[in-house]
Amino acid sequence: MFLKNVSILYGKDLKYVASTDLRVEGGVFKKVGGRPASGEKTIDCDGLLLVPGFVNMHTHIGDSIAKDVVLNGTVDSKIHPMMGAKQRILKNSRPDHLVSFMKNTCKSMLARGITTFVDFREGGLDGVRLIKKAASQVPIRPVILGRLEYYQDKQQIQKNAALDPVRKKELREILLESDGIGISGANENSDSALRHYSTARKIRAIHSSETKESVERSKRITGMSETVRALQLKPHFLVHMTFATKTDLVTAARGTRGIVVCPRANAALAEGIPDCLGMADAGCTVAIGTDNVMINSPDMFREMDYLWKVTMGTHKRGVKPKEILKMATVNGGLILGKKVGSIEEGYLADGFFVDKHAIDVEPMHDPHASVVQRVAEPAIRAVMVGGRMVHGNI
Repeated sequence: MFLKNVSILYGKDLKYVASTDLRVEGGVFKKVGGRPASGEKTIDCDGLLLVPGFVNMHTHIGDSIAKDVVLNGTVDSKIHPMMGAKQRILKNSRPDHLVSFMKNTCKSMLARGITTFVDFREGGLDGVRLIKKAASQVPIRPVILGRLEYYQDKQQIQKNAALDPVRKKELREILLESDGIGISGANENSDSALRHYSTARKIRAIHSSETKESVERSKRITGMSETVRALQLKPHFLVHMTFATKTDLVTAARGTRGIVVCPRANAALAEGIPDCLGMADAGCTVAIGTDNVMINSPDMFREMDYLWKVTMGTHKRGVKPKEILKMATVNGGLILGKKVGSIEEGYLADGFFVDKHAIDVEPMHDPHASVVQRVAEPAIRAVMVGGRMVHGNI
């Protein structure tokens, strides 16, 4: 497929190219420039901007069935892995209902330009299989991080209890059918368990320092920083870090590929705003996720717009729009170690086409700012995954 006269945000620096030609072949971006081959399918993209597909780096789409069920109460009362309302709802929901609503969320994400999403999937092996079934019915790219439905208490953590053989076997089965593991947090696992998880030869990630209470709980139980304990997983990335110290951030920058922030979810839970500027200053690569569907819509446009404005409001200086757009695209690919989130040769041909003449966008004086602050689903003409137009049309 040969795309003519298209505007693109090229490469890892999202360089704006006002008009070029782009060949897509074998599901990847093959070449920028050149001429169409004889008989090659050619599409005139005049007036369209191709943006790399969003990489939504943190979701829990299993709770799509529970939208806005719990609006009040503490974080633990809503989403605690052992006693939260979310867990009760998931356990009491029919599997076919869960699959149906997860599928709808996949469709919703795709329509908003999300071509890859990373899900922390609860429910053990059965949970992994349910989300695989849901995502298989939508042309979106899931990265599924499973977990044991097993959480250790204070006494087990202080005694450094190891995982028993049954749990270890179950973990091996989960890893066979998933892309890695997404751990609830250090406060639900002993050091021994975290070190065992660290041997997984797939993607490893963990929630860390999401709330003041979780940070204090770690120090109270173990005398150690929650982030320092989480790093025993040898995670590829940490999620949240809303209440991480400067020392935690520097340590994370050295020991992981990056941090994933979820600004709107943190705000909805009344748990502060992640310090993205501080994370960048510490040398962290930062990406964005939309977190629980139960409390937050999986919309990266709203996430980016909110992050820009709330950072400006709290710090009197915002993260530059281009940097925020990198968090939603390029940085996700870098953290995952996958060729996604960037329009360049050899990368998976994922992206969405923005109508530059859309009523809420035109005139587009600053393409990066326009995508971050003004583009929304109505301005998307088409979405491409692996070189196929899977939503809308040109």
